[in-house]
Amino acid sequence: MNRKKEPTEIEGIIADIKKFRDERDWAKFHDAKNVAICLNVEAGELLETFLWKAAEEADAVKIREELADVFYSAFLLADHYGFDVGTIVRDKLEKNALKYPVAKAKGSRKKYDEL
Repeated sequence: MNRKKEPTEIEGIIADIKKFRDERDWAKFHDAKNVAICLNVEAGELLETFLWKAAEEADAVKIREELADVFYSAFLLADHYGFDVGTIVRDKLEKNALKYPVAKAKGSRKKYDEL
C-alpha cells in the first residue's frame, strides 16, 4: 500500500502562504532576491519594536505581527530553494553544536573562535 505522506505543520503553513500569494498573483514579485530583501526589511521592522525601550517595554502584539512577517518571508525563501525547514534548522544546530561544545560554551557569550 502506497500511503501519501501527511504534510508537516510547517509544510502546511508554507502551502497557506503560497495560496495567499498566488490568489493575489504576487508570485511574479517573489523571486529569491526580493524575498531575501523582504526578509531583511521585516526583520528590521521587528527590531524597530524594541527601539529606544527596554525589552520588556516592547509591544508583544507588534512583535507577534512582525515575527509573522519574518516567518512568511523566510518560509517562502526556503520553499523557493526546495529546503525542508526542519532539516536545515536541525543541520545548522548540529554544526553549531560542534562549534560551541557545551563544555566550552556553557554560560559564555563568546564567539566560537574565542572559546
